[in-house]
Amino acid sequence: MKKIITCAALSVLGLTLPIAHADEAAIRQAFAKSMPEVKIDSLKPSEVSGLYEVNVGSTLLYASENGKYLLQGRLIDIQTRTDLTEQKLAATRLQALEKLGESKMIIFKPKIKKYTVSIFTDIDCGYCRKLHSEIDQYLAEGITIQYLFFPRAGKGSESYNKAVSVWCADDRNAALTAAKKDQKIAAKTCANPVDEHMQLGEEFGVKGTPMIVTEKGNIYPGYLPAKELVEALESEKKSH
Repeated sequence: MKKIITCAALSVLGLTLPIAHADEAAIRQAFAKSMPEVKIDSLKPSEVSGLYEVNVGSTLLYASENGKYLLQGRLIDIQTRTDLTEQKLAATRLQALEKLGESKMIIFKPKIKKYTVSIFTDIDCGYCRKLHSEIDQYLAEGITIQYLFFPRAGKGSESYNKAVSVWCADDRNAALTAAKKDQKIAAKTCANPVDEHMQLGEEFGVKGTPMIVTEKGNIYPGYLPAKELVEALESEKKSH
Protein backbone atom coordinates (compact mmCIF):
# COMPACT_ATOMS: atom_id res chain seq x y z
CA MET A 1 0.00 0.00 0.00
CA LYS A 2 1.44 3.36 -1.02
CA LYS A 3 1.87 5.96 1.69
CA ILE A 4 0.65 9.48 1.14
CA ILE A 5 3.63 11.74 0.51
CA THR A 6 3.56 14.49 3.14
CA CYS A 7 5.82 17.50 3.50
CA ALA A 8 7.60 15.71 6.34
CA ALA A 9 8.19 12.65 4.18
CA LEU A 10 9.62 14.81 1.41
CA SER A 11 11.97 16.41 3.91
CA VAL A 12 13.23 12.99 5.05
CA LEU A 13 13.79 12.00 1.44
CA GLY A 14 15.79 15.15 0.91
CA LEU A 15 13.40 16.52 -1.70
CA THR A 16 12.75 20.23 -1.99
CA LEU A 17 9.34 20.42 -3.61
CA PRO A 18 7.44 23.60 -2.66
CA ILE A 19 4.74 23.04 -0.03
CA ALA A 20 1.98 23.61 -2.59
CA HIS A 21 3.38 20.83 -4.79
CA ALA A 22 3.68 18.55 -1.79
CA ASP A 23 0.02 19.18 -0.94
CA GLU A 24 -0.99 18.46 -4.54
CA ALA A 25 0.92 15.18 -4.43
CA ALA A 26 -0.89 14.20 -1.22
CA ILE A 27 -4.28 14.96 -2.74
CA ARG A 28 -3.56 13.13 -5.99
CA GLN A 29 -2.33 10.07 -4.11
CA ALA A 30 -5.40 10.11 -1.87
CA PHE A 31 -7.66 10.14 -4.94
CA ALA A 32 -5.63 7.41 -6.64
CA LYS A 33 -5.93 5.21 -3.57
CA SER A 34 -9.58 5.78 -2.60
CA MET A 35 -11.19 6.79 -5.91
CA PRO A 36 -8.98 5.47 -8.73
CA GLU A 37 -11.82 5.83 -11.23
CA VAL A 38 -11.90 9.62 -10.74
CA LYS A 39 -9.68 11.61 -13.10
CA ILE A 40 -8.50 14.96 -11.75
CA ASP A 41 -8.45 17.52 -14.56
CA SER A 42 -6.95 20.36 -12.54
CA LEU A 43 -5.85 20.99 -8.99
CA LYS A 44 -4.97 24.31 -7.39
CA PRO A 45 -5.24 26.20 -4.08
CA SER A 46 -8.62 27.78 -3.43
CA GLU A 47 -9.29 31.16 -1.85
CA VAL A 48 -9.41 29.42 1.55
CA SER A 49 -6.08 28.55 3.17
CA GLY A 50 -5.55 24.80 3.36
CA LEU A 51 -8.30 24.02 0.85
CA TYR A 52 -7.67 22.98 -2.77
CA GLU A 53 -9.97 23.19 -5.79
CA VAL A 54 -10.31 19.84 -7.53
CA ASN A 55 -11.79 19.90 -11.02
CA VAL A 56 -13.25 16.60 -12.18
CA GLY A 57 -14.85 17.09 -15.58
CA SER A 58 -17.40 19.86 -15.06
CA THR A 59 -17.60 19.22 -11.32
CA LEU A 60 -15.77 21.29 -8.72
CA LEU A 61 -14.79 19.70 -5.41
CA TYR A 62 -12.66 20.90 -2.50
CA ALA A 63 -9.98 18.84 -0.75
CA SER A 64 -7.95 19.43 2.39
CA GLU A 65 -4.24 19.90 1.77
CA ASN A 66 -3.41 16.51 3.31
CA GLY A 67 -5.86 14.75 0.98
CA LYS A 68 -7.85 13.36 3.91
CA TYR A 69 -11.08 15.31 3.53
CA LEU A 70 -13.26 16.06 0.51
CA LEU A 71 -15.97 18.72 0.38
CA GLN A 72 -18.74 19.23 -2.15
CA GLY A 73 -20.65 22.48 -1.88
CA ARG A 74 -20.56 26.23 -2.43
CA LEU A 75 -17.75 28.55 -1.42
CA ILE A 76 -19.21 31.98 -0.67
CA ASP A 77 -17.32 35.24 -0.22
CA ILE A 78 -19.29 36.67 2.70
CA GLN A 79 -18.07 40.23 2.24
CA THR A 80 -19.06 40.51 -1.43
CA ARG A 81 -21.83 37.86 -1.23
CA THR A 82 -20.29 36.21 -4.27
CA ASP A 83 -20.69 32.53 -5.07
CA LEU A 84 -17.07 31.75 -5.93
CA THR A 85 -17.90 28.14 -6.79
CA GLU A 86 -20.51 29.16 -9.36
CA GLN A 87 -18.04 31.53 -11.03
CA LYS A 88 -15.56 28.69 -11.46
CA LEU A 89 -18.27 26.25 -12.60
CA ALA A 90 -19.50 28.70 -15.23
CA ALA A 91 -16.04 28.83 -16.79
CA THR A 92 -15.76 25.04 -16.62
CA ARG A 93 -19.11 24.60 -18.38
CA LEU A 94 -18.01 26.83 -21.24
CA GLN A 95 -14.79 24.84 -21.63
CA ALA A 96 -16.77 21.59 -21.70
CA LEU A 97 -19.20 22.90 -24.35
CA GLU A 98 -16.30 24.18 -26.45
CA LYS A 99 -14.60 20.81 -26.16
CA LEU A 100 -17.79 19.04 -27.29
CA GLY A 101 -18.00 21.37 -30.28
CA GLU A 102 -20.79 22.70 -32.47
CA SER A 103 -20.47 19.71 -34.79
CA LYS A 104 -22.04 17.60 -32.05
CA MET A 105 -25.03 19.89 -31.52
CA ILE A 106 -28.22 20.61 -33.44
CA ILE A 107 -28.20 24.34 -34.06
CA PHE A 108 -30.97 26.74 -35.04
CA LYS A 109 -29.49 30.03 -36.26
CA PRO A 110 -31.14 33.46 -36.58
CA LYS A 111 -30.52 35.78 -39.52
CA ILE A 112 -28.70 38.21 -37.24
CA LYS A 113 -26.93 36.62 -34.28
CA LYS A 114 -26.96 38.54 -31.00
CA TYR A 115 -26.83 35.79 -28.37
CA THR A 116 -26.10 32.06 -28.12
CA VAL A 117 -27.52 29.58 -25.63
CA SER A 118 -27.04 25.84 -25.29
CA ILE A 119 -30.15 23.93 -24.23
CA PHE A 120 -30.37 20.42 -22.81
CA THR A 121 -33.64 19.05 -24.18
CA ASP A 122 -35.84 15.97 -23.95
CA ILE A 123 -37.97 15.34 -27.05
CA ASP A 124 -40.93 14.19 -24.94
CA CYS A 125 -40.74 16.90 -22.26
CA GLY A 126 -43.75 19.22 -22.31
CA TYR A 127 -41.90 22.47 -21.64
CA CYS A 128 -39.14 21.45 -24.07
CA ARG A 129 -41.83 21.13 -26.72
CA LYS A 130 -43.33 24.47 -25.75
CA LEU A 131 -39.94 26.16 -26.05
CA HIS A 132 -39.31 24.63 -29.46
CA SER A 133 -42.80 25.51 -30.70
CA GLU A 134 -41.71 29.13 -30.18
CA ILE A 135 -38.34 28.70 -31.90
CA ASP A 136 -39.15 31.46 -34.41
CA GLN A 137 -39.60 33.91 -31.52
CA TYR A 138 -36.14 33.10 -30.17
CA LEU A 139 -34.60 33.41 -33.62
CA ALA A 140 -36.38 36.74 -34.16
CA GLU A 141 -34.63 38.01 -31.01
CA GLY A 142 -31.27 37.00 -32.49
CA ILE A 143 -30.81 33.99 -30.21
CA THR A 144 -28.87 31.03 -31.58
CA ILE A 145 -30.15 27.80 -30.04
CA GLN A 146 -27.64 24.96 -29.64
CA TYR A 147 -29.47 21.77 -28.66
CA LEU A 148 -28.03 18.89 -26.66
CA PHE A 149 -30.09 15.81 -25.83
CA PHE A 150 -30.93 14.84 -22.28
CA PRO A 151 -33.61 12.10 -22.40
CA ARG A 152 -34.66 11.97 -18.75
CA ALA A 153 -35.91 8.37 -19.00
CA GLY A 154 -32.33 7.30 -19.65
CA LYS A 155 -30.36 5.30 -22.16
CA GLY A 156 -32.44 2.86 -24.20
CA SER A 157 -35.73 4.63 -23.45
CA GLU A 158 -38.18 5.71 -26.16
CA SER A 159 -37.02 9.31 -25.74
CA TYR A 160 -33.40 8.21 -26.07
CA ASN A 161 -34.13 6.26 -29.25
CA LYS A 162 -35.97 9.26 -30.71
CA ALA A 163 -32.93 11.43 -29.99
CA VAL A 164 -30.68 8.98 -31.83
CA SER A 165 -33.11 8.82 -34.77
CA VAL A 166 -33.21 12.63 -34.96
CA TRP A 167 -29.43 12.82 -34.98
CA CYS A 168 -29.20 10.19 -37.70
CA ALA A 169 -31.83 11.85 -39.91
CA ASP A 170 -30.84 13.45 -43.20
CA ASP A 171 -32.15 16.80 -41.92
CA ARG A 172 -31.60 16.91 -38.17
CA ASN A 173 -33.30 20.27 -37.64
CA ALA A 174 -36.44 19.20 -39.50
CA ALA A 175 -36.46 15.83 -37.76
CA LEU A 176 -36.16 17.46 -34.34
CA THR A 177 -39.04 19.82 -35.10
CA ALA A 178 -41.19 16.93 -36.29
CA ALA A 179 -40.36 14.83 -33.22
CA LYS A 180 -41.17 17.77 -30.93
CA LYS A 181 -44.60 17.92 -32.59
CA ASP A 182 -45.03 14.21 -31.79
CA GLN A 183 -44.86 13.33 -35.47
CA LYS A 184 -43.48 9.94 -36.38
CA ILE A 185 -39.91 9.99 -37.67
CA ALA A 186 -37.96 7.16 -39.25
CA ALA A 187 -36.13 5.03 -36.70
CA LYS A 188 -32.42 5.16 -37.45
CA THR A 189 -29.12 4.43 -35.75
CA CYS A 190 -25.66 5.76 -36.47
CA ALA A 191 -22.64 7.13 -34.66
CA ASN A 192 -24.08 9.86 -32.43
CA PRO A 193 -23.21 12.14 -29.48
CA VAL A 194 -26.34 11.46 -27.37
CA ASP A 195 -24.38 9.63 -24.65
CA GLU A 196 -21.86 12.49 -24.56
CA HIS A 197 -24.72 14.97 -24.20
CA MET A 198 -26.16 12.97 -21.31
CA GLN A 199 -22.79 12.68 -19.56
CA LEU A 200 -22.27 16.42 -19.90
CA GLY A 201 -25.77 17.04 -18.57
CA GLU A 202 -24.99 14.90 -15.52
CA GLU A 203 -21.81 16.89 -14.93
CA PHE A 204 -23.74 20.16 -15.29
CA GLY A 205 -26.28 18.94 -12.74
CA VAL A 206 -29.30 18.82 -15.02
CA LYS A 207 -32.30 18.03 -12.83
CA GLY A 208 -35.00 18.74 -15.41
CA THR A 209 -35.44 19.92 -18.96
CA PRO A 210 -35.14 22.26 -20.65
CA MET A 211 -31.98 23.59 -19.04
CA ILE A 212 -30.45 26.68 -20.62
CA VAL A 213 -26.72 27.44 -20.48
CA THR A 214 -25.71 30.95 -21.49
CA GLU A 215 -22.61 32.30 -23.23
CA LYS A 216 -21.22 33.13 -19.78
CA GLY A 217 -21.74 29.56 -18.57
CA ASN A 218 -24.63 30.49 -16.29
CA ILE A 219 -27.66 28.21 -15.94
CA TYR A 220 -31.38 28.90 -16.21
CA PRO A 221 -33.31 25.76 -15.32
CA GLY A 222 -36.66 25.44 -17.06
CA TYR A 223 -38.55 27.21 -19.84
CA LEU A 224 -38.10 30.94 -20.44
CA PRO A 225 -40.11 32.82 -23.11
CA ALA A 226 -37.97 34.56 -25.72
CA LYS A 227 -38.47 38.07 -24.30
CA GLU A 228 -37.60 36.97 -20.76
CA LEU A 229 -34.54 35.10 -21.99
CA VAL A 230 -33.31 38.22 -23.79
CA GLU A 231 -33.77 40.24 -20.60
CA ALA A 232 -31.76 37.65 -18.67
CA LEU A 233 -29.00 37.63 -21.28
CA GLU A 234 -28.83 41.43 -21.37
CA SER A 235 -28.67 41.54 -17.58
CA GLU A 236 -25.87 39.00 -17.68
CA LYS A 237 -23.91 41.17 -20.11
CA LYS A 238 -24.22 44.23 -17.87
CA SER A 239 -23.07 42.34 -14.79
CA HIS A 240 -19.76 41.34 -16.39
